[in-house]
Parts: sequence; C-alpha cells; structure tokens
Amino acid sequence: MASVRPKETPAKKKEEEEGEEVKAKETSPQKRKAEDESTMEVTEDTKTSRPFFPPAKKEKLQLAESRKIPVPNNRYTPLKDNWEKVYTPLVEHLKLEVRFNLKTKNVEIRTGKETEDPNSIQKAADFVTAFVYGFDIEDSLALIRLDDLYLETFDIKDVKQSLQGDHLSRAIGRVAGKGGKTRFTIENATRTRIVLADSRVHILGSYQNIQIARRAICNLILGSPPSKVYGNLKAFAEKVRDRF
Repeated sequence: MASVRPKETPAKKKEEEEGEEVKAKETSPQKRKAEDESTMEVTEDTKTSRPFFPPAKKEKLQLAESRKIPVPNNRYTPLKDNWEKVYTPLVEHLKLEVRFNLKTKNVEIRTGKETEDPNSIQKAADFVTAFVYGFDIEDSLALIRLDDLYLETFDIKDVKQSLQGDHLSRAIGRVAGKGGKTRFTIENATRTRIVLADSRVHILGSYQNIQIARRAICNLILGSPPSKVYGNLKAFAEKVRDRF
C-alpha cells in the first residue's frame, strides 16, 4: 500500500513562514558582523601590503651622446677669437666636453661622466650653431639660459623661387634697408635677432615672435612697401605692450 501524505492546512503554512522569518531576523546581525570583520581584514591587509617606492634620483648619463657643428671659412676667425667665451659655459655650466677638430673644421660636443641634464647637449649645439650663423656671443648665450628660445633659418629663394641675379640682390636690400634700418626695426618690434648671410635669413627668438618677424620679412621679399610692413609691426608691438 502506498503511503498518503497528509494535506497541509493554510494555518500550518503560516506558522512555518513566520518561523523562518524569525530565524532570518535572529541570524542577520551575526552575519553582518562577520561580513564587517572580513571587510576590515581585507582593508588592513591591503594597507600593509601596499608597496613603498623611494623618490627618484637624478641618474647620470651612461651612454655618451655627441654633436658635430661644421664651421664655414668666414666664421673660422671669429670662433678662434671668441673660443674662450664659447667653451667656458659649455664646460663649467653644462658639464660637457668640447673640442675643435682642425682637420674637419667641426666643433665636437659630447656628454661626459659629470653631465646631469640630458637636454644640455642640445642646448650647447644650438648655442654653437647660433654663433656660427653670425649671432653675437651674448645673444647666442640666451639659448642656454632660457628654455623658450628657438633658432630658425630659411632661404630667400624658398619664399619666391623666381628671384635671380639683380632681383635677388634687391630683395636682400629690401629686407636689410638703408644702413640696416629695416632689419633693426623688425628686431625691435618683434624682440628677435636677425642675421642676413647672403641669401639665407637666420632668426633667433621665441616661437611667436619668430613667426611675426618671418611674416614681415616674407612680405618685404614679395614686394610689399616698407611703410605697410612698419604699420603691421607697430600694431603688433602695441598689442604686446598692452598685454604686459
């Protein structure tokens, strides 16, 4: 004979549900305590296991870097006369090794064991390049002292390729001006230094000032009258004065 289960009455079901709810209420605070303790242990473990790194120190350069700056014949004598002023800041301040190779006529710069700043060799190369281009030694030294100075060079023929012979000479004359007046005006208005070497133009200054000076020089090369260029430079100088 198969056994028959007795039917559960609704009252019995209610009693069982109430009993389960009471059990859940009794055990819930204990469970919460256990969970809180486990989370506390995890946070303590993470605090203790966090790694500690000492502050980074400046490491001296291990690999030697070098730069070679060729010196043209017309700058050989000025470099020879100002050699002491050239190598002193490179050796004493930037801690670099410098020499002039008489065979190849190159100024050779390289890092040594005492060199600390990795950017110093690039500053030194820019300084020597500026002097070789024809800038004064005092103006070239600004490339070592200041970080926001740059050196830009371009050819007049790059602005207008059809310039040849007398047309090229007249374009150079328009940029220089009578007695260098136009060049000095552009330098003072844009706070830059400009060197005209044959058909090449070298500009030393900040990025924004170099762009303004180059635009003025290009306008002169293309045939704009100097009075118009002076007007634009005057407006730019007034803007800079108001800004500061």
